[in-house]
Amino acid sequence: MNGFFSTLKGIKDLKHAAGIMKSVVAIVVTLVIVAGIVLNTYSENMGQQLYGSLFRLHVIANSDSPEDQSLKRDVRDAVLNFMHQKLADSNDIAQTKSIISSNLGEIESIAKKVILKEGLNYNIKTTLGNYPFPTKSYGDITLPAGNYQALRLVIGEGKGANWWCVLFPPLCFVDVTHGTVPDSVKEDLKDALTDEEYDILTSADEESDIPIKVKFKIVELFQDSKVKFTGAFSKLFNISG
Repeated sequence: MNGFFSTLKGIKDLKHAAGIMKSVVAIVVTLVIVAGIVLNTYSENMGQQLYGSLFRLHVIANSDSPEDQSLKRDVRDAVLNFMHQKLADSNDIAQTKSIISSNLGEIESIAKKVILKEGLNYNIKTTLGNYPFPTKSYGDITLPAGNYQALRLVIGEGKGANWWCVLFPPLCFVDVTHGTVPDSVKEDLKDALTDEEYDILTSADEESDIPIKVKFKIVELFQDSKVKFTGAFSKLFNISG
């Protein structure tokens, strides 16, 4: 009889332990979910502010053939040369967008002339919108992945490797081959962003600034995942931007 009650007590103890374990698991899962929501919210808020302060250029080649990739670079150079002149006196993103918008026809015409000069007859499509970009470094400035405002040029079928840069602040027109961005451009960038956003972009690679690195990784992780999901979804349903 004593053995029976001992067995019964053991079962009750196991059930009690299992109940505690379930409660612990539930608490941990809840904390993980809450942490995920908080981090995602931070990423979204920071991302929206950041993406709304920058304007990019995106050129997509017809294909990955050497000829089409060379054509993409020629189109890029011609458009950048034109935009460099037009945006020389632009002081903010609103003015930059307005100038680009009013010159879309001319930009398309310039790109088309480059294409025809090569004896090709590809269509060229120019649009303004929000488009996904991967993480990109310009010298000592790093932009996290995300959906940025951009001028997009699609050459022909637009199935080749693409090229991108930042029109405002004017990182497109800066030589970053030596790993640095001029202080004058950084000042433009600083004026366009909050202090926290500027620190995230310019200090992401500094090993000593752990808090900034963490903030950058939070934005990059969540936004990069969103970009990849959007890209996979678009390919699955043949949605073109």
